[in-house]
Amino acid sequence: MISHITIGTNDLDRATAFYAPIMKELGLSRVSMERSDPFVMWNQAYSFRPVIALTKPENGQPHHPGNGQMLALLAPDRDAVNQVFSLAIGAGGKDEGKPGLRPHYHENYYGAYFRDLDGNKLCIVCHDAVES
Repeated sequence: MISHITIGTNDLDRATAFYAPIMKELGLSRVSMERSDPFVMWNQAYSFRPVIALTKPENGQPHHPGNGQMLALLAPDRDAVNQVFSLAIGAGGKDEGKPGLRPHYHENYYGAYFRDLDGNKLCIVCHDAVES
């Protein structure tokens, strides 16, 4: 259903350094690809699509995060949600909601929210129940 998601940035090197450990924790791999305009992409090892890409705006204007837009990335478990949130905040991201259950979405929704260094809002979420 989704081909790719593009996250805008004003500083591709800084954004790449911020996202690299997050994507690694989520089991996503960097895609090596050549193109005249620089961008960085990650995907799941077993499938080329969808990809998540970082890039500067194509029109050369500064990036501005949108209001109401958010990228939600699936975590394999609740520990990964905690770890990614810790990585993001430790790298200078802004806390928008600490890891925890949010039963108003559904009983097993365990998520965390943060903004990256460019102000883009992200959610890291696990929908699975804890196994006993």
